[in-house]
Amino acid sequence: MASTNLRKRRGSQIRQSSDSALLAGPSHHPSHQNEHDHDLEADELRKEFVDTVKATSKKENRFFFAKKRFIFPLGIILGVLMGFILIQPTDLPDIQTHLALLLDEFGFALPQLPQIDFSSVEVEWRRLFNSIPEPWKLNTNGLEFKVGEEIAARGLSAKHPVVLVPGIISTGLESWSTSPEYRTFFRQKLWGGFPMISQVMFKREKWMAALMLDPETGLDPPGAKVRAAEGIDAASSFIQGYWLWSKIVENLAVINYDTNNLHLAPYDWRLSYHNLEERDGYFSKLKTTIEGFRKREDEKVVLVAHSMGSTVMLYFFKWVESPQHGNGGLNWVDTHIEALITIAGTHLGVTKAMTAFYSGEMKDTVQMNPAGAYVLERFFSRKERQKLFRSWAGSASMWMKGGEAVWGNSHGAPDDTDGSSHSHGDLIAFRRTEDGVQTPNMTSDTASTWILERTPTSFQKMVASNYSYGIERDEEKLKQNNLDHRTWSNPLEIQLPKAPSMKIYCVYGHGKETERSYWYAKGGYEYDDIQPDAPSATCANDANATDCVSTRAAIDLPMFQKNLIDSEYTDETVSPKIINGVKMGEGDGTVSLLSLGAMCVEGWKRKRWNPHGIQVTTVEVCPHARSDDTS
Repeated sequence: MASTNLRKRRGSQIRQSSDSALLAGPSHHPSHQNEHDHDLEADELRKEFVDTVKATSKKENRFFFAKKRFIFPLGIILGVLMGFILIQPTDLPDIQTHLALLLDEFGFALPQLPQIDFSSVEVEWRRLFNSIPEPWKLNTNGLEFKVGEEIAARGLSAKHPVVLVPGIISTGLESWSTSPEYRTFFRQKLWGGFPMISQVMFKREKWMAALMLDPETGLDPPGAKVRAAEGIDAASSFIQGYWLWSKIVENLAVINYDTNNLHLAPYDWRLSYHNLEERDGYFSKLKTTIEGFRKREDEKVVLVAHSMGSTVMLYFFKWVESPQHGNGGLNWVDTHIEALITIAGTHLGVTKAMTAFYSGEMKDTVQMNPAGAYVLERFFSRKERQKLFRSWAGSASMWMKGGEAVWGNSHGAPDDTDGSSHSHGDLIAFRRTEDGVQTPNMTSDTASTWILERTPTSFQKMVASNYSYGIERDEEKLKQNNLDHRTWSNPLEIQLPKAPSMKIYCVYGHGKETERSYWYAKGGYEYDDIQPDAPSATCANDANATDCVSTRAAIDLPMFQKNLIDSEYTDETVSPKIINGVKMGEGDGTVSLLSLGAMCVEGWKRKRWNPHGIQVTTVEVCPHARSDDTS
């Protein structure tokens, strides 16, 4: 560096001396002038060289830890340590797979590398990891077992066997298809875990084809076979660091629960409840598991259900009592079940199910920033999301139940706040357009009909044959519904089982903004879903042929006008608050308070729906409440 600077300076001085010689008059002798210039140049170069050496020696006197030879190796060491903390050893064999997927996107083929046994690495890693102090483990907070330890300190221990029933997010799905097009997915998680992310990124079309159900039968499409992942690990976490059941399992283990008295009952949440039994025998296997626990442990079983799992358990109670299905008799639940604990139970449905089935949208999608929205549309267009949702008959059980009697009408809703400028009773509302056109607002009843009219016939048939979303007040009719499986997932159309000794605990959060109703905007017209982008005509093989046949009717008109959430409409000064076209209400951030608590606080306190007087206890958790607060 120093020599480079000297060369630059020397060249500059030579140019300056040459310029001076050219500008000098004839009285100056050129030879004497050049000798004088060279002497000056040599003196200046010596002086500058000495200054440069002194400056360099000062830099070399820096502290050792400030030098690159120390900082660079330190960065490598810290990177390796962070990798050991954040990456599980079980992920190591997947590195080659993920690398191959990445290179395959760019047309590169990775040669098959020899398989390496990582078992010894895993043993050493766990030994090192276990020696790290708890607060240093970035995927824990050092308090994993605190609740269990406090329970054990009170002298309590495992008594009743426990069956965990997960929800949609906490139920992993994996591929069991051996068809050539799906073999790369075999035993891979298509829902949950990092494998899902890599499949979505690099094999999106195949991932969608594998997870989409047959729209007519609601079962596996040709060649694809996806099943619920088994074992407690299948629902411990969605991805690394995002835990679901793991903390509950850890604390149950402190009070002597293990695989002998603790069971996870996963299910393929894409299926309708009727098909869960038809294809997988889910309810038969659950009945057998509970009966085995009851006989072996000589204690009744506690069911712990999360989100959609709470609705699955209501269906199970009626299924097991039915002489046409489980044939357990009216006393089976009372004999085998100690308690049902619902955690964030979606008893009366979720409003986001309505918009997801109709326009493929919900709060999480319309509130994305432009970059996030671009990524979402890059991987899944609105049309693709619609097709996925409408093929999953199981998620249709989340449709809003009770209609205007629960969710309100144009005059108001039970969860409207004082001074509201607009009622949640209008589930879907439209702003007046610039040309003065005002589309009528819709309540939950009218919106349900409106949405179904704009869905494929296959979806309409699936809904009609599997579900009922109304409200029944006649007790005789409620008894008749014991034989109608379409009503078993709707607590407003069935009675709780004949189990007076059983207890129900409703545990849910509140105090968080939750999507409750919507502002929609009309867009352009679109064609039906069958051939939206098909060519308008087909011709003979002859390039000059004029004999072409159109694949569409003579009058080729679009079918429907697009209706999308009015994402440009935001007003946080009004009540209810409007964020990107979503009207916010009270709930746990995902499920509205009406769905979480209406049956627990009021509905099941009435003899009409709880004729045998099952004790129902409600535990509401507020994010700002102290740990000793209960309600």
